[in-house]
Amino acid sequence: MGAARVAYFCPLCGSRLEQEHRYGIERPVCKNCGHVVFFDPKLAVAIFILWDERVLLVKRAGDPMKGYWALPAGFVEWNENPAEAACRECLEETGLTVQIERLLDVFHTPDDGGLADIVIAYTASIKAGVLRASDDAEAVGWFSRDSLPPIAFLPSQRLLARWQAGEV
Repeated sequence: MGAARVAYFCPLCGSRLEQEHRYGIERPVCKNCGHVVFFDPKLAVAIFILWDERVLLVKRAGDPMKGYWALPAGFVEWNENPAEAACRECLEETGLTVQIERLLDVFHTPDDGGLADIVIAYTASIKAGVLRASDDAEAVGWFSRDSLPPIAFLPSQRLLARWQAGEV
């Protein structure tokens, strides 16, 4: 399931960890101080923006899925509101300032080839900015329902399929 999570040494006392069945699954446990390591899921956000019957996509500049297209997206920082993270990621990748309109969907994605475990998708409208590829986007573009490029990642794939079917 997704990227493997590993821990070899206790973050509290530095002792070597051993795998034990705890709280329903195998987890790293410290025999010295009793600390149990719980791995947090990686949380990402995605933005679905429509304009003139076209959707905004970014071409990925790096791996995973380099060269494929996806909705503007990125990771949520530990202290960040997910909706604010979505606006930040959109600005970083596209140069556009957006306004979140609504929560669109939440996806569990540990096996879709990306690095996120959970992706929260929002719809948004453009407030300001000049469209330009930046950060980890090689290119940005508007695409109609019948002219979509190769799409990366489960959330983008599913949301675009729903859009093509007239459900978004």
